[in-house]
Amino acid sequence: MDFRAREIAEILGGTIDGNPEVKVSAFARIESGKPGTICFFANPKYEHYVYECKADIIIVNNTFEPQKPVTATMIRVENAYASIAALLDYVTAKKRSYRRYRGCRSRYFFSTKFGKKVYVGNFAYVGRRTTVGDYTKIYENVYIGDDVKIGSHCILYPGVRIYPGMEIGDNVIIHSNAVIGADGFGFAPLEDGSYKKIEHTGNVIIEDDVEIGANTTVDKSQMGSTIIHKGVKIDNLCQIAHNVEIGENTVMAAQTGVAGSTKIGKHCIIGGQVGIAGHLTVADNTSFGAQTGLISNVRTEGQSLFGSPAMPVKDYLRSYAVFKQQGKK
Repeated sequence: MDFRAREIAEILGGTIDGNPEVKVSAFARIESGKPGTICFFANPKYEHYVYECKADIIIVNNTFEPQKPVTATMIRVENAYASIAALLDYVTAKKRSYRRYRGCRSRYFFSTKFGKKVYVGNFAYVGRRTTVGDYTKIYENVYIGDDVKIGSHCILYPGVRIYPGMEIGDNVIIHSNAVIGADGFGFAPLEDGSYKKIEHTGNVIIEDDVEIGANTTVDKSQMGSTIIHKGVKIDNLCQIAHNVEIGENTVMAAQTGVAGSTKIGKHCIIGGQVGIAGHLTVADNTSFGAQTGLISNVRTEGQSLFGSPAMPVKDYLRSYAVFKQQGKK
């Protein structure tokens, strides 16, 4: 994409505060906006980013009254969340209209680059402009989309699905039927009670030495990247939502779900069936007992949490003693 503020305002039916000729070429989250990008502000808890953000354009609600100077050009609209969804939809549709596919798709294209001694099993598909590093094994019935980057010494077991544009480092193991890069669960509520799908234009970045279990899903970001950092180990049947970031050497047991835009620190231990709400931050070296439910930030490192809502283990055990007594009455 390559749009000026006045063009975006025309598409969205908004008004401009600032330079109408400023140009952007990519979307970004407001907490990571940089020059040349467009962000949106709809959640009051993110207001401080409006003043700190380096993005050139920010979409805001008509009712927003800045409390400090804003360096970005603001485009005012009736509903910033619905408007960014409409803009993402517009850009995605425009990209699709330019695509041209062959009538018969082979599993290899001249633009696909394979390293030394790469194994590709029967009925595997590797897309255009994709690169695969040395000694990587792609087993039967694996799908790898266009513009994917896969490092060396990786193993993709049968049935793995990797959507276009994803990035995978070295020594990564992905087990059967895992899905990397599906759309995040993002929908804008409309006045008639229905929901409009928000197009997800980002990707997933999986760093070196990561292992992902069977039937686990890692959703691509709405903007920017969902990031699984080096050394992370994720069990089977886990759900990692859009824009999540998981710190180095964190381990996660089966059936855990992490909601969108949450950042989990380094060296965390997450038990089975843990549920972590969205837009949270979890400090390094945090441990979660099985079936813990987290609904607030964890700011202190090294805690062990249990229960739902999550609390320190000692507090939970004292509370549980009271629960048991109540149950006997």
